[in-house]
Amino acid sequence: MRNSTRPASDSHSQSGGSRRNSPTRGLREPFTRSRSPAVHTLSGTFTLPHRTQSPAIMQKARHTFPPPTRSLLPGSVNVTFRIPFTFSFWMVDIDVRQAAENCLLLVSLGFGADKLRAVAGDPFSPDMWCSIEITLLIVASIIYYCITRLAWHKVIIPPSADPPNSTTPTPRPASPRPLENRRSASVLTTSLNKKEETGFLWMTVPKNYRDAADDGILTGLLGGPLIVTALLYLTIRWSQSSDSAPLPSNWLIEAPRVLSDDTYPHTALESLLVSRRSLVSLSTFCSTILIVHVCASRITEARHRRKIKVPDGELNHVPRKAGRRAYLYVLFTVSVTLWILCVKIALGEAQLGIWQGLRNSEVVAASLFYQFTLYIAVRLAHHGFTLGELSLVSFGATVLFMEMMNLTIARVWSSSTPFIKTYRLPTPLLIYQIALIPGSFLVGFLLSPFLYLSRQLARRPARRLKFPEEKLRQRRLLALGFYGGTFLIVGGLIGLWARWCLGNRDPWIWVVLWLLEGRTKWTRPALLAYWAALGSISVAGWNRQLARSRRYRTRPMASMTNESVVVPATGILESARPSTPTSSSSTNNARPPPSPSEESQHPLGLNFPNLPNLPNLPHLTNGTNVATELLDAADKRVPTLSLNARRKFFHVLAVVMFVPGIVVDPAFAHLSFGAAFALFTFAEYVRYFALYPFGAAVHVFMNEFLDQKDSGTAILSHFYLLSGCAITLWLEGSSRLLHFTGILVLGVGDALASIVGKRFGRHKWASSIPKTIEGSAAFTLSIMLCAWLLRLCGCTERFSIIRYGVAAAAASVLEAFSVQNDNLTLPLYMWSMLALIDV
Repeated sequence: MRNSTRPASDSHSQSGGSRRNSPTRGLREPFTRSRSPAVHTLSGTFTLPHRTQSPAIMQKARHTFPPPTRSLLPGSVNVTFRIPFTFSFWMVDIDVRQAAENCLLLVSLGFGADKLRAVAGDPFSPDMWCSIEITLLIVASIIYYCITRLAWHKVIIPPSADPPNSTTPTPRPASPRPLENRRSASVLTTSLNKKEETGFLWMTVPKNYRDAADDGILTGLLGGPLIVTALLYLTIRWSQSSDSAPLPSNWLIEAPRVLSDDTYPHTALESLLVSRRSLVSLSTFCSTILIVHVCASRITEARHRRKIKVPDGELNHVPRKAGRRAYLYVLFTVSVTLWILCVKIALGEAQLGIWQGLRNSEVVAASLFYQFTLYIAVRLAHHGFTLGELSLVSFGATVLFMEMMNLTIARVWSSSTPFIKTYRLPTPLLIYQIALIPGSFLVGFLLSPFLYLSRQLARRPARRLKFPEEKLRQRRLLALGFYGGTFLIVGGLIGLWARWCLGNRDPWIWVVLWLLEGRTKWTRPALLAYWAALGSISVAGWNRQLARSRRYRTRPMASMTNESVVVPATGILESARPSTPTSSSSTNNARPPPSPSEESQHPLGLNFPNLPNLPNLPHLTNGTNVATELLDAADKRVPTLSLNARRKFFHVLAVVMFVPGIVVDPAFAHLSFGAAFALFTFAEYVRYFALYPFGAAVHVFMNEFLDQKDSGTAILSHFYLLSGCAITLWLEGSSRLLHFTGILVLGVGDALASIVGKRFGRHKWASSIPKTIEGSAAFTLSIMLCAWLLRLCGCTERFSIIRYGVAAAAASVLEAFSVQNDNLTLPLYMWSMLALIDV
């Protein structure tokens, strides 16, 4: 009780001191319970200038949302040990959050390597070499973690002193020790600061990455190999029981293409098995490149570190000029490619099967593309990725690039190519996905001059232009050039490639005819209409609510809320306004600001001086005005939703939209996800580059849903949400249950974990993280319940609910301890675990 009353007295004394120093001390009235000097409303939407609010409301809010009171684990742990045969003692500081996340990833990938070893059989089979590659990557990751993420302290103990004990800390003396005792105190601190703990790519600096408690490098190193290990394991298990392609019977798509080679005949399943073994080598290959980049950056920074202070967010060895950085990065990329090619050739000469599933041309192409994708993504999406997220996204882009290259090679040299080396079945779905997703980025690359000029023109004020009256016309011409160029590239270059891969069938006519080949002729058009209706209603409804929120509330101050306040860019908003002066008629018709007597009165007697006149319900005379007023009354409540609630609305919307599509026609949902991703890409072009006439509207709408993870130049949350729901379907497979994993994890588990954790969470996992055990339990139970309901409805096959619960529990622990974007990592992790445990 004594400790609980001390802060109140301190704050009271500080407030009293501020009142003594105030020049208006004599004019202030004494504090009473009926008149509080600082009033904050619950929603933070407005303040009342004349009428104060009772402190009981704030007390009620504290009782409604109590903070967690207990922690299961400490924030950090100190471990002391002695080196054998010496008198040296070392103490290690371990961050519990990082240790739990990394141990979970390491154990999961080790479990996958053991599953591959169990099904390999022959000690020198390709599957056994894949298991060895993964094991070596695990060992390298552990070494890197121990060196860079653990703070080591050397403790020198006098011969007569007892060794330190990490479990029973020595009590602190009441008086300070003398200087000579302090010097003989024996602890040499070598802990690392934040800049040294974080890894960076070559020629990149800390300000290029998103601010996070962890760079997530082990997520980038182990995430890709974990996914492809699960893919290979599923393919091996399917090949042992069947000879057909691993697709469920409800996938209404034509059979995968197979090359006719009399010398080396391969079925679709055999080709897929060999390709996925190569994919495991590609994943460990990319992880090795990432380790080389990070280690080279750390070593070079240690050699160039001086005693001068560099600017915040910079490194000593990285030049300040962007051109110099790009030149050095290109040289390093070519050097790494040549070095890793020599290593691959040397391993082959030594009769070792590591990376032997990749051809030399594939090694060069994958290395160059992966490294350039890393650098281009971190430069364009500035401050938008952590290192782990960046490596996962770049690995996915490399996989798509290699599939496109192998499809093209199989089409050009079909007589000399034994099989189509794609990591998924070479059906038209794969061709369209490559045409849509990489094609959308190709459009942005080829039309980058139009995009760059449009953004520069939109950001520049009209007064700085040589011809201000020409600004709007120039923006229209640039937008017309981009839209016209997009039409030509999509209809010409991308369309011709898709036509060529489809066997000279027109891709547009094929899609139209395929729409009528569902279960019935109206199934797929009905799904399209359902998705379009839900999307239109959601966007229109949120546009209305957000417009009302800007009308009925002021922007809360950053000091009064825990959520970051995002203000739209001035240049983009100014660019949406016409630069021509207003006419006299519009000036005359403009409404003057309301006087205090004309200000609207709330039925409760509250004044809103910043609002236009609001009609009162008792004075309305017709039903139309009554309905409008009722809608306005509802509008006033909806925008009071927190940012987290607004974002979780789209998670729930994903469940409502995508579950019917996967149940009815998963192949059509596969293609539709790719089209939606391409549409999001073009919407981001329009928003970021302020393309006329939709740039400002899209920018303002998206800014209402941003959190601290969207602090970069590009807004990536909607890409992560769509990809997280779609990736478990894009990976294909024979199990219908696995297709729903992404939607259940993000739409149900993640949303309920956030809601339950914020409202009912009392026990945190660790003192250094805000996630609660109650939220993780809600995550696990909700996913298990929804999967069981899908089984009862006949949408999935029979499965073990216990094994499914184990995978869901592991995913909930990763969600609690990881600071990476869970929309990207959680669906991939849980899908991999479900595949490996034979659910």
